Amino acid sequence: MSILKNRHEILFLYDVSWANPNGDPMDENKPRVDEETGINVVTDVRLKRTIRDALMEMDYEIFLREESHEEGTRKTKEDIMKVYDNDPKKVLERCVDIRLFGGTFALKGDQEAFSLTGPVQFKFGHSLHRVKVELIKGTSIMPSAAEKQQGTFTEVYVVPYSLIVFYGVANEKAAATTGLTEDDLEAMFKALWVGHKASTDVITRSKLGHEPRLLLDIVYKEGTLTHMGELDKLVVFKSEKPDETIRDISEGTVVLKALAEKVQAYKDKIAKVRYQIGDRVVLTPSLKEVFTGVPLGPFPWSVEV
Repeated sequence: MSILKNRHEILFLYDVSWANPNGDPMDENKPRVDEETGINVVTDVRLKRTIRDALMEMDYEIFLREESHEEGTRKTKEDIMKVYDNDPKKVLERCVDIRLFGGTFALKGDQEAFSLTGPVQFKFGHSLHRVKVELIKGTSIMPSAAEKQQGTFTEVYVVPYSLIVFYGVANEKAAATTGLTEDDLEAMFKALWVGHKASTDVITRSKLGHEPRLLLDIVYKEGTLTHMGELDKLVVFKSEKPDETIRDISEGTVVLKALAEKVQAYKDKIAKVRYQIGDRVVLTPSLKEVFTGVPLGPFPWSVEV
């Protein structure tokens, strides 16, 4: 397994329908919305959680995982470190999420805290249009302890629709520190896609309604020290409908004109581009036009998903 030698830029679009992409526990678990713009915000932590859970379902070993003691209490990071003999090197060898995203380990005894910067980092994601938050009320047929004769009321906050874009970078310099391999990164891309489509992480009541729409992996030539940057700002979603009334990806067009212009300025530095496109996505210009002069092809796992 070879250590990652090329820099990668990542552009990922997914949408949610009548679901909560990332609740704010400090605000009744409502979807995170920028009050100034009405834009839906999703943290990188939420995205990484979905990737981790999908990797676990793909039989990869994950360090930041939920485990419980026999009495039901949740295990802490320190508890899990004991499995690896409190040795961060063993964690790196066995846990793909730490090789990808890094981590901080508070070690016991005279050892100092150990911290690693992950080669793969994502900005906060954001919707490509304004969203509206809806409160859905219902009832439960199971009575609570306080109201033993009748069911209880339920409430959940959702967005009827949100098309979300994430931008990320895989840095080959940091990969040398964590030992991130080409195979690790390939597994992450697959987990990113299937995790937003079919993992148990997105089939809970508040999360059901996720769908991956577009994934791009822009691979730079070895030795390239720069990249385009902020790809999320080069994507626009245009629809004839008012933003808050959009309910499906087919009701608009994903416009990549600004990305195409940027690519032409950097195409001599790009080795290749891989992609995966979901259902009912309309792109303008097409990916072939966006990456004119650059080798372009699907991910090798495309036929599996």
